[in-house]
Amino acid sequence: MITFFSYNASAQKFAYVDTEYILTQIPAYKSAQLQLNELSLEWQTEIDQKFAVIDQLRKQYEVEKVLLTKDMQSSREKEILDKSQAAQKLQQDKFGFEGELFTKKTELIRPIQDKLYDAINKVAKNNGLDFIFDKSGDMLMLVSNSKYDRSDEVLEELGVVSTDDTKSLNLPPRN
Repeated sequence: MITFFSYNASAQKFAYVDTEYILTQIPAYKSAQLQLNELSLEWQTEIDQKFAVIDQLRKQYEVEKVLLTKDMQSSREKEILDKSQAAQKLQQDKFGFEGELFTKKTELIRPIQDKLYDAINKVAKNNGLDFIFDKSGDMLMLVSNSKYDRSDEVLEELGVVSTDDTKSLNLPPRN
């Protein structure tokens, strides 16, 4: 019995992009990040204040505990526990998985990421590329030749003018 194997000898074309770099060049992304940071800071401040009040109530309770009746102790402990649970719930509602920050991030960032993905696909199609790797992702690129970097083409496809000064200053390309 004879078996024949066919091997396609055509070379596959590849390139890479740096999505982190691309995103930092997109004004809408910068604006969304700023909005998210402001919301996050506002919510964290509110949560920190609640935990500070709880901490103060605990300290005050420990100092006064010996002077309180059992009913008063139970009442204070319940008050502290209730406030602590409310603060933890607020923290979870704001920062937990599928919390408000996650929802807002999805609302603001997802459309930008979708446009980026479409632009990357268009660059791949226009250049006849089989693969485009993301330099900023989890994939480790030990060596990268800048001639395969299509990040600026993706920015061009998105209609974004790069604010990276390395080209105008005749500096070596970013890696």
